[in-house]
Amino acid sequence: MRRIAVINQKGGVGKTTTTVNLSAALAEAGRRVCVLDLDPQAHASTHLGVEPDGTVPSAYDVLVGGKPLAAVRRPVGERLWVVPSDINLAAAEVELAGVVGREVILREAMARDAEPFDFVVMDCGPSLGVLTLNALAAADEVFIPLQPHFLALHGLSKLLETTALVARRINPKLTVTGVVVCLYDAATKLAQEVVTDLAGFLDRSRGANVPWAGAKVFETKVRRNIKLAECPSFGRSVFAYAPKSSGAADYAALAAEVLGESAGTVIGPVKVTVDVPEAPVNRVADVAVA
Repeated sequence: MRRIAVINQKGGVGKTTTTVNLSAALAEAGRRVCVLDLDPQAHASTHLGVEPDGTVPSAYDVLVGGKPLAAVRRPVGERLWVVPSDINLAAAEVELAGVVGREVILREAMARDAEPFDFVVMDCGPSLGVLTLNALAAADEVFIPLQPHFLALHGLSKLLETTALVARRINPKLTVTGVVVCLYDAATKLAQEVVTDLAGFLDRSRGANVPWAGAKVFETKVRRNIKLAECPSFGRSVFAYAPKSSGAADYAALAAEVLGESAGTVIGPVKVTVDVPEAPVNRVADVAVA
């Protein structure tokens, strides 16, 4: 089982969109996938058709109430489940403040869960509090969605420092697998330059004793697509809402890349074709991401 935490402390970068639609694409590819919503805003839950009305058992009951994951997990599609969130999860930061071992509650709950998933994908809120620490303690891998703007790079160093701290003190197995570039516009020179500089930074980390030493920028770039913005309001993934859209094609391609499969793989109704734009000749110098 691969346990993936999707994190970025900056909001609006495509975190929930990536969690939900990558998970749906992996399910379309025949894998058993559970989405674990650790964001009190519950956007991933809503995106998958589970309304956070306070009456549905949620991740709060697991972290604070000690319920097993199986008691709160809900099927939302073929080979796709969700452990939903709700607003009560916002109180978990305070309620767990004095609890010994609060950072590993989720990891222990997952260790007791016997359901044979191929992937557990955790959607984290835009903070580095106890909920995100629980995800990092339970995960084997970190995916970082990133909008290709220079300001988006400024918080990346803090995020990487946090993964290094968690790997050193709580979860030695934790690694940063890669960066998912979202809201990408290949027509803009800025987006291409940011991606190139980010790839260069990761290349320079090869061989270092850090969790991101083997990280990469995923070849698949998630393009701006209105269907990706529309489908949460219908409580559906992009594959259920607009399976022929470029958003579905991009997340199908990303899923194939995550699975280590080649371009041309068919996931659901979408044939994957990974189109990687050429790197720009002119680079923007001295972008600090470390």
